[in-house]
Amino acid sequence: QGQLVESGGGLVQAGGSLRLSCAASGSSISFNDMGWYRQAPGKQRELVARITSGGRTNYADSVKGRFTISRDNTKRTVYLQMNSLKPEDTAVYYCNSRTVWGAEDWGQGTQVTVSS
Repeated sequence: QGQLVESGGGLVQAGGSLRLSCAASGSSISFNDMGWYRQAPGKQRELVARITSGGRTNYADSVKGRFTISRDNTKRTVYLQMNSLKPEDTAVYYCNSRTVWGAEDWGQGTQVTVSS
């Protein structure tokens, strides 16, 4: 397993867009399932979106139709395109990597703040 580094967070007005990136160092992510999670103050960490090694995706109901997860294995990077952002999307967003054996890595998180 390697290190995951998120970037792309920031402050945006409601209705705006952000693109998060998660760059993996160390071993390849080609065979890993990758995901984005988020944690708002006082709340538990929740799944936002996942993408399997084969490219299948799933999303939390709250972000369906607004967020898109994608991956570029050659760049060892996973993306989360977030459109039509809402104040309730405000949270720290974490990247997750899971191997076929179930071993997991987490990034340090990137803050996303959506103002109304």
